[in-house]
Amino acid sequence: MAVVIDTVAAAPAPRHPEKAHRPETPALRKPAWIRVKAPGSPGYAETRRIVRENGLHTVCEEAGCPNIGECWEKKHATFMIMGDVCTRACAFCNVKTGLPGALDHAEPGHVAEAVAKLGLAHVVVTSVDRDDLDDGGAGHFARTIRAIRARNAATTIEVLTPDFLRKEGAIATVVDAHPDVFNHNLETVPSKYLTVRPGARYFHSLRLLQQVKERDPSMFTKSGIMVGLGEERNEVLQVMDDLRAAQVDFLTIGQYLQPTRRHHPVVRFVTPDAFAAYATIAYAKGFLMVSASPLTRSSHHAGEDFAQLKAARGARLGRA
Repeated sequence: MAVVIDTVAAAPAPRHPEKAHRPETPALRKPAWIRVKAPGSPGYAETRRIVRENGLHTVCEEAGCPNIGECWEKKHATFMIMGDVCTRACAFCNVKTGLPGALDHAEPGHVAEAVAKLGLAHVVVTSVDRDDLDDGGAGHFARTIRAIRARNAATTIEVLTPDFLRKEGAIATVVDAHPDVFNHNLETVPSKYLTVRPGARYFHSLRLLQQVKERDPSMFTKSGIMVGLGEERNEVLQVMDDLRAAQVDFLTIGQYLQPTRRHHPVVRFVTPDAFAAYATIAYAKGFLMVSASPLTRSSHHAGEDFAQLKAARGARLGRA
């Protein structure tokens, strides 16, 4: 009897090679208000089947979203285009880091088909960062938006884009494809960028949101941050002021949850009462819509929130 040992096959690449040698940090025990139902409903299984059949990636899975069971039960999936490997290495994110592959030019059509099969009235499309592409992937976003519209004329479209840092003309390319909502997350307060989001620039992200409004004042803009990373309350309030100065309509604030012990630690769990206070202050500062809770995520309840966002704009214009 011969035993064959394969010494040539490469071992699977680590998901986060840049974090492999970091020391593990202690994990805080989650409080009672951070509890979600485990996925496993028939609706969840059907959503998973449709995603797999179309060869697509979702941020729900790749980022380890705690709301996946709830959202997929309702057949609400957030599509992550341009692959599942990101060129950035943010300290909070669970998406794989590395050198991405070539774009799949059939992907926009596959996303459009999945939207139709899921029966989505509102869809959120996000992506990994693609610093390796000349336009950062803006053209692929535009093609995806147009493909969804061609196949699903009544579906409203929300994009959650990367920052397109040093990609001239990228923002215009996406805006000119006319998504209904343009979302770009600031993620955290400026003082935490070096340790939490080192590949990005706070004021560049802020300017991106402002440029969207300058190009299309009627387009809804949205941004979000995580709390529990060590930020101070006054810093969160300053971010609100910065976003309102950029005329951002919709603010989301959620609790940061540590994907692994080699990611940035959770410094504290913010209480539901503190989230409610943030929401009250944000509305007072002029946001049309605010979602602030421990489990708030950018695309959580996005369809319902978009309906409320439109209604809030209509009510404000009616009072003008």
